[in-house]
Amino acid sequence: MKRVLAAGGVVINQNNELLMIFRRIIWDLPKGHLEKKETMEQCALREVKEETGLQSLELIRFLGISEHVYFDNKLNEEAIKETHWYEMKGDKDEPLQPLYSESIERVLWVKSGLVMRYLEYSFDNLKPIIQRSSLFTTG
Repeated sequence: MKRVLAAGGVVINQNNELLMIFRRIIWDLPKGHLEKKETMEQCALREVKEETGLQSLELIRFLGISEHVYFDNKLNEEAIKETHWYEMKGDKDEPLQPLYSESIERVLWVKSGLVMRYLEYSFDNLKPIIQRSSLFTTG
């Protein structure tokens, strides 16, 4: 099975809220495919900016890697997506803009006390990544 590389962000604002996107009836984190000549860090920042509209982001640290199998329409076959996750700081006062062309319907700051509830309607492999972030380790 082909391996597809991607990167994404666990973005936390000054109110200790997590940035989540709503796409195809699932709450998710912004992420996307690695482009040629791009580092994982550059990919993560670019994808968060594109999918959420946030422009002022600060990369904090690497959180880990998740993997899942999905159907890749470009390849016309199943593939393994290996996503590299980075914690980032974002500004809650900056406007959010969903990338509708990527089926993102909503972008939302989720209060830390509600994150686990949102994760009930998300992918199982996101929970351990988010739990490594400062949202859970310092707050």
